[in-house]
Amino acid sequence: MSQSCLDCVQRTERVFCDLTSDALEAFDGIKTAQSFPRGTVLFREGQPARGVFLLCEGRVRLSLCSENGSRLTLRVATPGEVLGLSACLSGGAHEVTAEAIEPVQIAGVRRKDLLHFLREHAEVCLQVVNLLSEDLHVAYDRVRAVGLGRARRSRPSPVH
Repeated sequence: MSQSCLDCVQRTERVFCDLTSDALEAFDGIKTAQSFPRGTVLFREGQPARGVFLLCEGRVRLSLCSENGSRLTLRVATPGEVLGLSACLSGGAHEVTAEAIEPVQIAGVRRKDLLHFLREHAEVCLQVVNLLSEDLHVAYDRVRAVGLGRARRSRPSPVH
């Protein structure tokens, strides 16, 4: 992984990485590039969000825990995705657990640095809104598929 976002050859292909030169240079100054082996938990469901992780290389499983303690995989995040964004911006806890399923390289940004960055670079806020909106629409689609799928299966046939 390039230590500088300015040198990354894949940045034009990724939503959050395709920033103006000024914004990208400022982002480069607040992020910390890190590598983690397979099995590393980046954050756990219920933990306070202290920042975000921009996934540069590798894949991360996003899962949550059921009431009986079993884990449910929601999806697998791929390079270019920003992990922990919603929880970080709201100042709340992570809704999911993020675990590397292969070696990963990430750019981590602390919450206070991200908030300052967004205040200074308002044009990036629209990209953040779009990312959060996409997450919401995906969640709606999943709920719709699960809810309507169950409703169809569990609805008894009319008896005359």
